[in-house]
Amino acid sequence: MSAAAATTTTTVSSATHLFADKTPPSSLKPLFKPQPKTTPFSLTHKNPSKICSKNSLSDVNSSFQSYPDDKVSIFDHKDSTLKPLTKTTSFAVTHKTPAKISSKNPLSDVISSFESYPDDKDSIFDADDDKPREECGVVGIYGDPEASRLCYLALHALQHRGQEGAGIVTATADGVLKSVTGVGLVSEVFNQSKLDQLPGDNAIGHVRYSTAGQSMLKNVQPFVAGYRFGRVGVAHNGNLVNYQTLRAELEENGSIFGTSSDTEVVLHLIAISKQRPFFLRIVEACEKLKGAYSMVFLTEDKLVAVRDPFGFRPLVMGRRSNGAIVFASETCALDLIEATYEREVNPGELLIVDKEGVRSICLMPHPEPKSCIFEHIYFSLPNSVVFGKSVYESRRQFGEILASESPVECDVVIAVPDSGVVAAIGYANKAGVPFQQGLIRSHYVGRTFIEPSQRIRDFGVKLKLSPVRAVLEGKRVVVVDDSIVRGTTSSKIVRLLKEAGAKEVHMRIASPPIIASCYYGVDTPSSEELISNRMSVEEIREFIGCDSLAFLQIDSLKKMLAGDSPNFCYACFSGNYPVLPSGMVKRVGDFVDDGLNGSIDSIDGGWLQGSKEGSKEEKEKDLDVNYEEEDGKVAV
Repeated sequence: MSAAAATTTTTVSSATHLFADKTPPSSLKPLFKPQPKTTPFSLTHKNPSKICSKNSLSDVNSSFQSYPDDKVSIFDHKDSTLKPLTKTTSFAVTHKTPAKISSKNPLSDVISSFESYPDDKDSIFDADDDKPREECGVVGIYGDPEASRLCYLALHALQHRGQEGAGIVTATADGVLKSVTGVGLVSEVFNQSKLDQLPGDNAIGHVRYSTAGQSMLKNVQPFVAGYRFGRVGVAHNGNLVNYQTLRAELEENGSIFGTSSDTEVVLHLIAISKQRPFFLRIVEACEKLKGAYSMVFLTEDKLVAVRDPFGFRPLVMGRRSNGAIVFASETCALDLIEATYEREVNPGELLIVDKEGVRSICLMPHPEPKSCIFEHIYFSLPNSVVFGKSVYESRRQFGEILASESPVECDVVIAVPDSGVVAAIGYANKAGVPFQQGLIRSHYVGRTFIEPSQRIRDFGVKLKLSPVRAVLEGKRVVVVDDSIVRGTTSSKIVRLLKEAGAKEVHMRIASPPIIASCYYGVDTPSSEELISNRMSVEEIREFIGCDSLAFLQIDSLKKMLAGDSPNFCYACFSGNYPVLPSGMVKRVGDFVDDGLNGSIDSIDGGWLQGSKEGSKEEKEKDLDVNYEEEDGKVAV
């Protein structure tokens, strides 16, 4: 079956409207104020206490005690209708078993049991296999007659955040949620006829990263589910660190799960909530979640966006000239569909969009934001504004710092494309050395490729990267990359450059050494596989075969971020986690059900051991959970 053919189309009717349009008693004080028109973004999470009020669920719910169940408007303040704004410019797995040595990661007791692969088994994915991978990207659109087509284009702009699956859900005028999901790229899943099946002014969409396999289709988001008061669709970017505990509790109480995605836990929590109206169900559900989540929800007449209190994953809001509201993981999606970037969805904030306008509440009191620094190092596109900062400017400065702190005599500066390009430009400008394209990346390599019977050395890397001999021959070369994870790809790139005639190869890495796994929605290997967790810089240099090696120092990184430095998460560089995981944590989202090559026993890091700290009750809950045999999942 082709990727384009592996799609599902679902139509879901909503027999009961979630909300009736009645006015609440006039004696109640206004709970929400109209959303002010925002200006181009300045970093709003420097002082989180001023972002939104610290109203808890009980505070919000107390204002609704006299309301009949789901029979009132959720807001008692009539906001102005949406107004146009002036347009502005704005797994073929190749792991090797590491030696049992001391770990630099404080959470070092990662359960790791996997098959050692022979050295000559070269994966065709090597050019990407040595990078962390972002799990997914989300989009939400409210109030545009071409919502599904705009959502399609926005997902295309976010394709770098996930290439394995895509989906769109729309809400029609007569209270029906329609869904199309499929395996593959956005352009493979959707065509004109598929988009014609998605009418309506409101839509949410999702692109997903996972491993290959047709069985992953059931895990492609957005998910659509029904409960006693209607239907809801959800798209989620992030990872819940208490997923296992929550799922066990829900299953004990009778919930049945159809996927291995932690997003399904959110839907179950919403369904069992007894809060009224609908958005309070989301508030109550989010109070039970721990970890990273940027989510968009769609009902028959509302679009809801929510971000976790730490703000791990990005989520921005924009507005089109016709007044349509747009949410997306990155601003590059807004640019493509000509939506003006207004601001971020703040950490701990919930935004409700309906015919009354845009309204905001605070989910819960929240601590200092801890946004993922890797969004600026690797994940996001350079033309995006993420966490209030230009990604391009951040990467350029990373390169300049490397040139200042780790200079070396060289003739040319090149990048490992694509994510190393901007840092390499910054390095070259600061060093006064020409920047040239010494490596050309092929963007047309699929997930499978037939290798000739006579084995080609470094076959996977050569498929993706081609050296330019005219640039390299006889030269002292500085090659800039964004990160080193396992080190396997870096060693092959160095060998490739020297085979092309480079006299010297000096590696400069535009991030600190990665020593710890991520629990917040990024696919990283176990700590034992991370080369910086088990080798010194000099040992890594010898391993990859370059003439010199230098990383961006974490102190220099924080100095560059200045006042914003405390607002970022550096757990992958330090092992200090803002939210300690409990129990076993899924490392790569929902890969377990995704048709892996080989036995699950051969894959390292599918589940990571969380913190052993916590209350006695939490420990007992964790001990009661046994996932070793359920659905073929193994705590590896």
